[in-house]
Amino acid sequence: MADKIIYAMYDDDDKLMDGAKMLVSKGIHVNEVFSPMPIHGIDDVIGVRHTRLGIAAFLYGLTGLMLATLAMKYFMIDDWNMNIGGKPSFSYLENLPAFIPITFEFTVLCAAHGMSITYLLRNKTLPGMPATNPDPRTTDDRFVMEVRASENTKYSAEEIQKMIQSTDIVELDEKTVK
Repeated sequence: MADKIIYAMYDDDDKLMDGAKMLVSKGIHVNEVFSPMPIHGIDDVIGVRHTRLGIAAFLYGLTGLMLATLAMKYFMIDDWNMNIGGKPSFSYLENLPAFIPITFEFTVLCAAHGMSITYLLRNKTLPGMPATNPDPRTTDDRFVMEVRASENTKYSAEEIQKMIQSTDIVELDEKTVK
């Protein structure tokens, strides 16, 4: 069965926010919002779940911490111990203060790279992946709200369009997807 996707374009983020609030208050589910900048508060209006990226960052940082600790113990204590500044080279714990900066930096490096790669994979925005942006103007100065008729069984597609047209839209577009 074909699904109708309705794209409502706005020229101001406040107009889009007001339109989204009005549609959600009438029971219409807004599927996605495309914007050239973050719109603060839109996540709560359209019902976007909170991300678990912070948990992933903690796990990537913990991995970096463990890798840095194991590598420094192996390189500086077990494999090729060196007498640097008169510090004992037979115990990792006695050298721990000297290893703190390296441990911190490697933890941050792993957390940052892990979060970046996870973000790009989850959003399917790695280079070479096809773009899902409905209109290229949303990267410049336009704001688009996507409403799928299949997710709003309470109203027909025509009724949804009439409600959207009662907001302060600039342009309305409809696509049919199989």
